[in-house]
Amino acid sequence: MAELQLSTEHLLGIKYLTQEDIHLIFETADNFKEVINRPIKKVPSLRDVTIANLFFENSTRTRISFELAEKRLSADVINFSSSASSVKKGETLLDTVNNILSMKVDMVVMRHPAPGAPAFLAEHIDANIINAGDGTHEHPTQALLDAFSIRAHFDTFKGLKVAIVGDILHSRVALSNIYCLKKLGAEVTVCGPPTLLPKHIESLGVQTSYNINETLEWADVANILRIQLERQDIKYFPSLREYAQYFGVNRRLLDSLSSDVVIMHPGPINRGVELDSDVADSDQSIILNQVENGVAVRMAVLYLLAAPRS
Repeated sequence: MAELQLSTEHLLGIKYLTQEDIHLIFETADNFKEVINRPIKKVPSLRDVTIANLFFENSTRTRISFELAEKRLSADVINFSSSASSVKKGETLLDTVNNILSMKVDMVVMRHPAPGAPAFLAEHIDANIINAGDGTHEHPTQALLDAFSIRAHFDTFKGLKVAIVGDILHSRVALSNIYCLKKLGAEVTVCGPPTLLPKHIESLGVQTSYNINETLEWADVANILRIQLERQDIKYFPSLREYAQYFGVNRRLLDSLSSDVVIMHPGPINRGVELDSDVADSDQSIILNQVENGVAVRMAVLYLLAAPRS
């Protein structure tokens, strides 16, 4: 694999990547996707690199995906959970990370409830920082794997119509996807109840819609987002049942459209709310492809950020 590197030493958000960076990640991920489908799924690319996974919020898919990507690259891995750490005793974020860095860690993958926490770390410590989700701000590797999954089904992003449906207001996935898709040339419409669409969202170059039928009729791809009840401090809609009635994607709705729409979801799915099972598990769904692609894309990001060290 060619010795190439990104224009940045951290992955703090899609906002800081160039279009060339994104294409380089995709091309590198293509190579790693071949690796993870071989009988021997490991390569020695990062065997001298130590990576700390710092998760200050609960995570299953992202944490496992990063850990698997790191081990496929032969890195040494340290897993840190704030629920079983000195953070509970009042230790600051910077002290926590400095203590881990004193163990000679080269890269930090971090999920944190505070927007900007990875950027704060990048200013204060000497390690590559990868943002695995910071509050309602960004989730860059999710957007990259989403776009990488779309790329497998379409010849180009230019003019591709992508709908992002659901809880846009609380979603870091939505913001990162918008940045990524717009940089690649796609058209984006966000759809959901008015209370779940941020004010001024159109300043990001997207269209807004409150009608799921019209939105899916327009779209080539629909990325359906989870309703994030844990982030909602007030009621944004009357009930989950009413949300499902007006914005849930079911088989009847898809069958009423004039053409097939590719269905995506970053997980976890609230089945029967934003997606019915007969949609999530259908031939139109690429949700499991997203999970598989997540490992290859994260391998690519880790490899490219570590390249200057080699």
